[in-house]
Amino acid sequence: MEWVDTHAHVQEEAFDPDRSEVLKRAREAGVSTTIVVGFTVDSSRRAVELAVQYPELRAVVGIQPNYVQEARPADWETILELSRAPHVVGIGETGLDLYWDTCPIALQIEYFQRHIQLSRDTGMPFVVHCRNAEQEVVQVLQSAAHEGPLNGVMHSFTGTLETAQACLDIGMCLSFAGMATFKNNHALRAVAVATPSDRILVETDCPYLAPTPHRGKRNEPAFVRNTADCLAIARGVSSEEFAALTTENARRVFRLK
Repeated sequence: MEWVDTHAHVQEEAFDPDRSEVLKRAREAGVSTTIVVGFTVDSSRRAVELAVQYPELRAVVGIQPNYVQEARPADWETILELSRAPHVVGIGETGLDLYWDTCPIALQIEYFQRHIQLSRDTGMPFVVHCRNAEQEVVQVLQSAAHEGPLNGVMHSFTGTLETAQACLDIGMCLSFAGMATFKNNHALRAVAVATPSDRILVETDCPYLAPTPHRGKRNEPAFVRNTADCLAIARGVSSEEFAALTTENARRVFRLK
């Protein structure tokens, strides 16, 4: 079986002591590609550097909504430059976050729209972070969809079935992470079951929110199989079938060779 971890942060300090060993375990677990997602200019640059260093890595570059208030004018120019670098396959993570409330919503929306436009300019998908902002995110996406087709991924989706359907209706894909494996998260698994076969992806969002049975530990790309196996059972298909399905989806969305 072959897997793609469509959202990981292996550039973070949590992996500095043993990054090569972590990626070796991922390869041994059948993870053929790990997509390293930036959240600041520095982390985006580091994602690109690691994608050059390790052949199984690809990079996504952008400024996450919790950090846009700290962005300097030159930072967006750097993201534009990084988007043209080799091994970059996406834009983000972008979106809206009303949980931490560290940045004015108007500024978050402005940067969200910038990332969507950069996605259109480059032809690469954009990756959406959404926390406590489902209605607001859907409104931005629906407005953008009036201007043309969207090519995006709702990363670590934890929203309602209604939000999922609104995103699917405008062409978005849904990616599920370790929270879908938590014992009492029946509602999220139901959303994963309802997601069309050509729109579902899996991820770790490591080092955060490790899936069962690794809950509470540092998450890593190899654990994407645990999430995928859980969702395969929920959807009533074999792990082999779900691996082939999600890997093909990841290759198509991120244009992976």
